[in-house]
Amino acid sequence: MRRIALTIAYDGTAYSGWQAQDNAVTVEGTLRSAIRKLCGEDVQTIGASRTDAGVHALGNVAAFDTESPIPGERWKYALNSFLPQDIRIMESWEAPAAFHPRFDAHSKRYEYRITTDAVVSPLRCRYVCSVRETLDVATMQEGAKHFPGTHDYSAFCSAGAQVENKVRTVTRCEVYRDGSEIVIGVEGEGFLYNMVRILAGTLIEIGRGAKTPESMEAIIASKDRTQAGPTAPPEGLVLVGIRYGERKTVPETENIGTSTEKVNDNA
Repeated sequence: MRRIALTIAYDGTAYSGWQAQDNAVTVEGTLRSAIRKLCGEDVQTIGASRTDAGVHALGNVAAFDTESPIPGERWKYALNSFLPQDIRIMESWEAPAAFHPRFDAHSKRYEYRITTDAVVSPLRCRYVCSVRETLDVATMQEGAKHFPGTHDYSAFCSAGAQVENKVRTVTRCEVYRDGSEIVIGVEGEGFLYNMVRILAGTLIEIGRGAKTPESMEAIIASKDRTQAGPTAPPEGLVLVGIRYGERKTVPETENIGTSTEKVNDNA
């Protein structure tokens, strides 16, 4: 048995998120179908991040075990011939048997893009959140400075999350302009359910003047979801990439499909 790892990019518009579901089209389900067509195996896959419906990725990472003799670096070419064009395998390799896409991850980076243009190009509308008013980027930048740290981020977690421990470490949060778009970039070890989209909604409120930059600290301390801003739409969110460092404490005999509390990382 060999473990194959993949770096996957996808446009999430047509999918009900990453995780395979019985009655919905998902990225993971489509990937498993492509593997089945390629080598006849019904594999269990695990993704580093379980992105939500409509959310995009440039660099999600997944792995699966297979008995196929296809060389690791050839899987990307073989699978792309069975996948739709809105899902692409960017890289593939044979990983160590103990490699775990989620628990080996050192950090994950997401970006949320906003436009205040009166008219949004049809080539961009799937990938930006449209806000029909002026936003003060400087105050958004000030608000973002108060977000990183190791905190209980319950105020930035949607109802329905299946985790009890809502303490996470965020190492970086920034707001900057990229042409006509405003970009919120955030990096951390892991994220709660809709955490980045709630952060984006809160920073938009700050940019509108509905909240002050300093209120970010009080919102975090409150642990109260009602104190944060609304959950921003999914189309502006992209999982940019995942960095791998020292392996976390996970038994090397763990099966690829074993679930743990961190399975709910779908920011």
